[in-house]
Amino acid sequence: MPITKLEQIIEVLKERPKKRMAAAWANDAHTIAAAYEAVKIGIIDGILVGDKAVIEKTCQDHNIDSSVFTIIHADTDIKAATKAVDIINKGEADFLMKGLVTSDKYMKAILHKETGLMNPGAILSHVTVIEAPNYHKLLIVGDVAIIPLPDLSQKIAITNYVIKTAQILGIETPKVGILAISEQVLPKVASCVDAALIVKMAQRGQIKGGMVEGPLAMDLIVDKESAEIKGVKSEVCGDADCIVFPNIESGNVFYKTQTKMCGAELAAIVMGARVPCALSSRGDSEKTKLYSIALAAMLA
Repeated sequence: MPITKLEQIIEVLKERPKKRMAAAWANDAHTIAAAYEAVKIGIIDGILVGDKAVIEKTCQDHNIDSSVFTIIHADTDIKAATKAVDIINKGEADFLMKGLVTSDKYMKAILHKETGLMNPGAILSHVTVIEAPNYHKLLIVGDVAIIPLPDLSQKIAITNYVIKTAQILGIETPKVGILAISEQVLPKVASCVDAALIVKMAQRGQIKGGMVEGPLAMDLIVDKESAEIKGVKSEVCGDADCIVFPNIESGNVFYKTQTKMCGAELAAIVMGARVPCALSSRGDSEKTKLYSIALAAMLA
């Protein structure tokens, strides 16, 4: 059965062996509280890397039992991210989590050529699973946080990542909308041309596992009536499981509009490294961080 609510990911994980998580610069209350909740419900063992005194004080201030964690001291955010990645490379944890460290420093530790988590030629991308109150199913989208202006090869990787994530969530053949400014193939608009190429690749079996349609404007992706009015016939229209954005601005605006104005919940990870890496905004809620932990554990 497909997972239709983020909470269901946690329920599935309760029936599986626990995963081990290493959290980088886990000094803040939201990160610690989310990790604590994940440990309490039995889906992970938690390793917190950061300023030990600050972590223990934060736990004390929020009535959290710090003894449930393995705490590894690092006196700066950069050192914490490097140590957390090293824990992964030593096989002592199954996935990574971003704490209070900034995204650029977190990514730098993952991307480091000698000590990072990347295989040669791999493309790193951000995938978000959104539970929007005004949409009838989960939406798996990318990229909203890492690749500023993806080229065709990067868009192909993003398409494969959202399909893989959807399949892990139980959606056998996910419906993927490739977003552009128009449903027409406009030769002078790169997003339209790339979308048409990606769809043709999927039709020829070069991209597998999903029903891929594009170019599609946002109204067609999420609203079947709009597609009918415009004369576009596709099973993806109005029923998409996944959206591939043409650039980081469109993806990030969608992400933050959903969370800040529409009350959506989400889980956010990075794919393309040797292990999943939970990556939500430092300003995201404890619940978002918990769901991101759960999604990363699901993929690990």
